[in-house]
Amino acid sequence: MKKHAIIVAGGAGVRMGNAQPKQFLEIEGEPIIIHSLRAFVDAFSDIQLTVVLPINHFQEGAALIASRFDYPVQLVAGGDTRFHSVQNGLATVKEHSIVFVHDAVRCLVSTALLQSCYDNALVSGSAVPVLPSRDSIRFMEKGKHQVVDREQVLLVQTPQVFLSSLILPAFQIAYDPSFTDEATVVERTGHVINFVAGEESNIKITRPIDLRIAAEWLQAKKEVKD
Repeated sequence: MKKHAIIVAGGAGVRMGNAQPKQFLEIEGEPIIIHSLRAFVDAFSDIQLTVVLPINHFQEGAALIASRFDYPVQLVAGGDTRFHSVQNGLATVKEHSIVFVHDAVRCLVSTALLQSCYDNALVSGSAVPVLPSRDSIRFMEKGKHQVVDREQVLLVQTPQVFLSSLILPAFQIAYDPSFTDEATVVERTGHVINFVAGEESNIKITRPIDLRIAAEWLQAKKEVKD
């Protein structure tokens, strides 16, 4: 089946403490967003790619991708929220396909995870990678807190993967601030989400320390290949 990846790079990266969006920062000599794009092409040589870029950094992002990545990429501008950014990206999906929606800053996603998500979405209609929580969890409300059983807590990653026949109609509904990811949108239309095992290495780059962690993972991966 056709494969289409929407790479969401619409964030400004405020928590990174850098004027440049975090997806444009380099790890091991290559921008984070390029690492993410290469991961998809390494997994699927026939995949269609759409990158959603922040409006204020659109030209910068377009120039960076054109100069560092030799593969066709369609570029669209992001929206006011993640929902609207993904919605803009999904407008480029024109045929029945498996659609991946992935955070550009999860640049360590592996071929194995991408292929697992694809295979599971083919069978179940969706595939969302999750990990169990290793930490103690407390829920806080109105100044009071209580322990939550961590066995009942799952940490959600991307890519979140769906048949186009599920995700395209879902993103035609009205925006709700409770939509935290693509799974919550598709669930709103009545579909049950299928979980798959995520990866510890599939971290989201949000803070300066994450750059160092990602560099260590990439270096270890390179050493294994060598």
